[in-house]
Amino acid sequence: MFDNRPVTDWLPITKKEVEMHGWEELDVILISGDAYVDHPAFGTAVIGRILESEGLKIAIVPQPNWQDDLRDFKKMGKPRLFFGVTSGCMDSMVNHYTAARRKRSTDAYTPGGSAGFRPDYATMVYTKILKKLYPDVPVLIGGIEASLRRVTHYDYWEDKLFPNILEMSGADMLVYGMGELPLREMMRLLLKGVPFKSLTTIPQTAIQRPKSEGLPKNKNWEDLHLNSHEICLKDKRSFAANFKHIERESNSVQAKRIIQAVGDHNLIVNPPYPPMTEKQIDASFDLPYTRIPHPKYKKRGSIPAYEMIRFSVNMHRGCFGGCSFCTISAHQGKFIASRSEESILKEVDQVTKMPDFKGYISDLGGPSANMYKMKGKIQSICDRCVSPSCIHPVICSNLDTSHKQMTEIYRKVDQHPEVKKAFVGSGIRYDLLVKSYNKNADDSLDEYMEQLVTRHVCGRLKVAPEHTSDETLKIMRKPSFKHFHEFKKKYEKINKKHTMNQPLSPYFISSHPGSTEEEMANLAAETKDMGFRLEQVQDFTPTPMTVATVIYYTGLHPYTLQPVYTAKSKKEKKNQHLFFFWYKKENQNIIREKLERMGRADLVDKLIGEKKQFNKKQIIKDRRRGKYSNKKKRRRK
Repeated sequence: MFDNRPVTDWLPITKKEVEMHGWEELDVILISGDAYVDHPAFGTAVIGRILESEGLKIAIVPQPNWQDDLRDFKKMGKPRLFFGVTSGCMDSMVNHYTAARRKRSTDAYTPGGSAGFRPDYATMVYTKILKKLYPDVPVLIGGIEASLRRVTHYDYWEDKLFPNILEMSGADMLVYGMGELPLREMMRLLLKGVPFKSLTTIPQTAIQRPKSEGLPKNKNWEDLHLNSHEICLKDKRSFAANFKHIERESNSVQAKRIIQAVGDHNLIVNPPYPPMTEKQIDASFDLPYTRIPHPKYKKRGSIPAYEMIRFSVNMHRGCFGGCSFCTISAHQGKFIASRSEESILKEVDQVTKMPDFKGYISDLGGPSANMYKMKGKIQSICDRCVSPSCIHPVICSNLDTSHKQMTEIYRKVDQHPEVKKAFVGSGIRYDLLVKSYNKNADDSLDEYMEQLVTRHVCGRLKVAPEHTSDETLKIMRKPSFKHFHEFKKKYEKINKKHTMNQPLSPYFISSHPGSTEEEMANLAAETKDMGFRLEQVQDFTPTPMTVATVIYYTGLHPYTLQPVYTAKSKKEKKNQHLFFFWYKKENQNIIREKLERMGRADLVDKLIGEKKQFNKKQIIKDRRRGKYSNKKKRRRK
């Protein structure tokens, strides 16, 4: 994992390393809840390298101690421009707690997987410390925790509404989504001498201003006013109604500026940048990353999150699925930003030169592996679109779903002399690959499937049908389960053709809004009948800025404002999750009792079997063989 490069190949994380770079003053200091891994999959490294490419002097303070005398926050002194703060690659609460609110014992973004190296609500904690120590230095927050908490939001762990994270933390500005473009524009203005406080109209940023100051002027943007934070606290329906506007504007090419009142301030969320061009996203991935953790961690053990992606290559960003439980589109957007083939193959070559590379690329993928290069056929149609999903309730007729360019890249990576196998470890959207759902399908789909199954599956292929109930799937914004049946047949046919045995690994969710106990029982029975013994299962975890979380908190669908059932109590959630594990003996009596109470004795036989079963056809055969006496027959009647 580590090599013998000079420590100056990394961005500095100690005062001594700053001096080794020959710097007397820093322009920006980044505070992160993650250990420092200098790799394009780790946000702090990306932001650090972006700022470095603008000619700035940058240092990182990874996982500072917030419980001692705060020396970690003081060791670099004051930056010339601002502090940048992120909780890391995950929301700190998701990182710390399970869906049952139990504290996790590990942290994948810390050396040795050790827990306890970041606080709960890390962005807020770090920012408050910096504001106390250096009240005159601006603090810019970003990353997924800040991004998804940019407006009034429901916090599952405290079970209440929180105001936007600028209000909670005292930060001066928030960058939401992928931060390269707003940061470059910010640097351009700051280096021209524009004061930080005057950076009020940069796209994809959010600020707060006293109501008495009015709103910053920008004649190019139309304003959309949300229900205030105070109204949301009093009325769940008003909170739910906000979400439709937030989601639509987050995924619109011609978005409005969002305004929300909180106390005597206005939150101002500027519209996002258009999706990154190929040249722009290449510039981010082609920066001089060492691709490995900082040498400081050599004696502390490996970093699990890094081990997962060390030999992987990310081909694109964004996801147009719009799943109601997922935060990818809320953070990365629904439009796909794809790297050039040249940039991808260049990174593949870098991976093959890593000293411990054994010939296997662990993933050629993205948020959803098979969305590379997909976009609207006519851009002007996309420019007017406000739908949060391009493939639900049907695949948009304007979406180009060709898999041809992906297949070509897979083949070129296969041809690299140092690559034995390049796997697709990211989950794929199976619904794009079946003609019953994808009406835009062309011959490239079958060609892609053949290439994928024969060359790029590492034992099992990950797919995410999520549920079997059509009603729940509609709320999830996922296709009917009948299309998964078709995909399974197609996948198994290719395996059989090539005498391969590569099972599917389907992911399912319990306790999702709309899902009932009976539907979970049906899910268990149907998946068992398909030959699955489910392992990749999870209980729904409400996270900020998703449709499903709004439903969980309010009991209302934000687009219709109609009631939706949701399992909320610990008992209800446990009862749903139980059906995943019908094959465990300790669960079978409980499952039998539940099925009988709900009047679904027909599922008992399918799932776990009765202590003594009587099959009607078998009884007739036995009677013909004289197995039953007349007395027994009368008794059976």
